[in-house]
Amino acid sequence: MTGLVLDAVLMLLLVAALGYGVRLDKRLRQLREGQLAFASAVTELNQAAGRAEAALASLRAAGHETDLLHDRIVKARELKAELEGLTARTPAPVLPSLQGEGRSRGEPGEAVPSEPRLAAPALVEPAARPSLPMRGRENPSAVLQALAANHAAQQSLNRARASLDADLFAA
Repeated sequence: MTGLVLDAVLMLLLVAALGYGVRLDKRLRQLREGQLAFASAVTELNQAAGRAEAALASLRAAGHETDLLHDRIVKARELKAELEGLTARTPAPVLPSLQGEGRSRGEPGEAVPSEPRLAAPALVEPAARPSLPMRGRENPSAVLQALAANHAAQQSLNRARASLDADLFAA
């Protein structure tokens, strides 16, 4: 009989060990799942850190480009102010009106074609232009000089603009 009691106790201990083993297996599965979740979280964190580093590098490069662009803008403003000063100091030639004078040469009934009116683009504001007496064709050399001066001023402005463009868009 003692053998039977010992067998029953041994069976109860085996059932208890089996129950404890099942419980331990469930906890180990949960621990493994948690470990896998933690590993995936670490992987995502690594990827996020890599993206942050790339964004920082991009931001630094953009900051450097911004500094360069700011320097170019400051230089462009200085050149613009210089050009405005140059154009303000350049006198605009006042050309005599040639329209209507062509008819005074012929006979009263004869139609003589008038010469085209020459127009110079304004380099300065009209109030800043010096007033010259308006004469007919008495001084054609003054008209030619004015046209030459206007052409030279335009070439100077074109060179300055080209230089400014080269400075602004230099890589």
